[in-house]
Amino acid sequence: MNDQKELFQLAKSLNAVETIKVSSGAISSHQHPSSHHSTQTFRYIIVIDFEATCWAKDDQKWKKNEIIEFPAVLINLTNGKIESEFRQYVMPIENPRLSDFCTELTGIRQDQVDDGVPLHTCLSLFNKWMKQTVDDHMLILPKSNPDNQTGNVALATWSDWDFGTCLSKECTRKKINKPAYFDQWIDVRAIYKKFYQHNPISFNDALNKLGMQFAGRPHSGLDDSRNIARLITKMCLDGANFVITKDLKPFELFNK
Repeated sequence: MNDQKELFQLAKSLNAVETIKVSSGAISSHQHPSSHHSTQTFRYIIVIDFEATCWAKDDQKWKKNEIIEFPAVLINLTNGKIESEFRQYVMPIENPRLSDFCTELTGIRQDQVDDGVPLHTCLSLFNKWMKQTVDDHMLILPKSNPDNQTGNVALATWSDWDFGTCLSKECTRKKINKPAYFDQWIDVRAIYKKFYQHNPISFNDALNKLGMQFAGRPHSGLDDSRNIARLITKMCLDGANFVITKDLKPFELFNK
């Protein structure tokens, strides 16, 4: 017994054994990054990547971006699976005709946005999807429940542009009431940059750095969202934790 005890103590001093701490019936451990699920702040993440009206550099002066594709994917961080998706084409009002540059970049056709819905209608449809998704998966959004202000799901984008600039400015111009859950989010790019100590020049650069390739059509909002979800899964496996990086109303508890 003494020999076994001495061997264990030697292995422990060399970090050759796993240490497990049991507290109040819960087990926590220092393990390989594959056990990341138990240390994630959120169990689910909703990834959104808008496509918006755009123009060639020489034609964009004084023009404002309007969302023309509104996608979302719900990813389960415990298994990396996408469990629900939302997609809606949106009708631009301020500049209703898509530029050739925009169509070529995004693959979105004029007839698709003509058959789309105005942004305020799209937000109503998305809100219905959100409520159904929250009910189906027993989700709690950050700051929506006084007893669990962190929640178990958060919205995420690649950079702050989608929520902080595009959606925010368009809602302000059009006097649309933006749902409060859009006021805090995870900037996946910021988490990536800090975790890997690498400043990617593009989303593809970030994928390539990790030995991944884009699946689908770049600048399709839904495909972009799916690929961001894939990147999040890979980052979780590597040990990255996803937390809220931007909160426009840090002291306000939002209603559900």
